Amino acid sequence: MQEQIGKENVKVGSIIPFGNYNWLVLDLQDGKALLLSEKVIESRQYHTSDVDITWETCTLRVYLNEEFLQAFTGEAQERIVETRLSNDDNLWHEVKGGNDTNDKIFLLSLAEVDQYFGNSGDYQNKRQKDYNGNTSSSGYYFSNAHDKDRQAVDANGEACWWWLRSPGNSCSDAALVIDDGSVNVIGDIIYDYSGGVRPALWLDIKIEEKSK
Repeated sequence: MQEQIGKENVKVGSIIPFGNYNWLVLDLQDGKALLLSEKVIESRQYHTSDVDITWETCTLRVYLNEEFLQAFTGEAQERIVETRLSNDDNLWHEVKGGNDTNDKIFLLSLAEVDQYFGNSGDYQNKRQKDYNGNTSSSGYYFSNAHDKDRQAVDANGEACWWWLRSPGNSCSDAALVIDDGSVNVIGDIIYDYSGGVRPALWLDIKIEEKSK
């Protein structure tokens, strides 16, 4: 059965069901909706070995665009739009983000997690905070009034941190959202920790109309 999601019931900020999960609508553009899983769906390493890596070649990207994607029905997969992603460098630490990629399923970047949760400009403008919460040129994270919106829980309702696709302060670290909703720009080691996964995707919300 065709997933019953159309333009009339998709609004920015709403939660909608798609596949086996509920999704937060982050953006609407040209008949497409940008969705982020409402909860952390599982815990995984960003990459499975101790090497310098980018989003393009990490094992988490492979998993999301192969095994995770295949868990959707064929009709649902048709609605997920392959997207050209810009994998920008880490602005605070000048670490290369790697080549652009074409993905159906992906993680948000540092710029996107700031943009879609309040658009504060804290990341772009390098409003860095240190361990004591003070503004500092050596600060490792940004935090603002939208932290609560970025907080996530797992299936058990427990607060947990979640990966972003952007690099941290080296090519063996990836940025992340801390469990309190602030954004850790330095990141954490890609192979040492199993972090929360909140997949994102662009969904075609015109397909219901085309299929009538």
